[in-house]
Amino acid sequence: MASRFLSFPVGVATLVAGLLAAPMAAAQPIEPLGGAPRPVAPAAPSDVAAPPADATKSPSGLTWKVLAKPKGTAHPGAHDKVSINFTGWAPDGEIIASSIPDGEPWTLLMDDAIKGISEALVQMAKGEKRRLWIPAELATTGRPKRRGPAGPSVFDVELVGFVKMPDPIAAPEDVDAAPADAKKTPSGLAYKFLKRGKGKQHPGADSTVEVHYSGWTPDGKLFDSSVRRGQPTRFPLNAVIKGWTEGVQLMVVGDKARFWIPGALAYGDKPSSSGAPTGPLVFDIELLSIK
Repeated sequence: MASRFLSFPVGVATLVAGLLAAPMAAAQPIEPLGGAPRPVAPAAPSDVAAPPADATKSPSGLTWKVLAKPKGTAHPGAHDKVSINFTGWAPDGEIIASSIPDGEPWTLLMDDAIKGISEALVQMAKGEKRRLWIPAELATTGRPKRRGPAGPSVFDVELVGFVKMPDPIAAPEDVDAAPADAKKTPSGLAYKFLKRGKGKQHPGADSTVEVHYSGWTPDGKLFDSSVRRGQPTRFPLNAVIKGWTEGVQLMVVGDKARFWIPGALAYGDKPSSSGAPTGPLVFDIELLSIK
């Protein structure tokens, strides 16, 4: 099946965008036309409120217990693509999210999983299932507009399989500051064209655009990339950070530009979304189409 992650400009909270932003409604069986009832997420386990005495605790605060032993010995890497079955609950037993009603595993990049789940998955092998007690500080992804549960959570996670993926895209040499030949707008946005396209039309502030992009913090950390996922992203320009709204309007189809976005035009120094990067950001953006 298709991967579930959506890139940051859309701002949609999904499993891969934070596993998940808000509790889901209690699952109910749905009778498909001509088919069996849709499976429902399992009820909360009896130890959802606190881990049992025989659970293992890591230095990070993650606590876990093996529910099913692995069928292999290979482990996914920190940037690989994994397929998992999962159900997550709040400590009071309310369901946060589950792949079970879909009847098939969810696929995501390890970079997009919340920290507690990615920490567990790199230790797991195919077929292994663990119950994870995840503290609040490990319940975010470090991605913009991607949120984890509001507090501690419990997830049953089964590693169905994984695919090796290339390492993250290297940061550009000028990621720490805009070079002298970059242009700057009155708002403080700096930009430089890396490739010029043949398009004639510029998008408007309310246009929907399709782009490929990669984003870094000034210290060179890649925090999001549609290029690495191999999936262009589509979004309305009036629904993203100010630096994107302003910057993409300077482009035509086929342009690729680098933007140095000050914190005030990004998520600020104290973003309201858990896991969003703080301060200035750098993006390489290629405009593919205008809708």
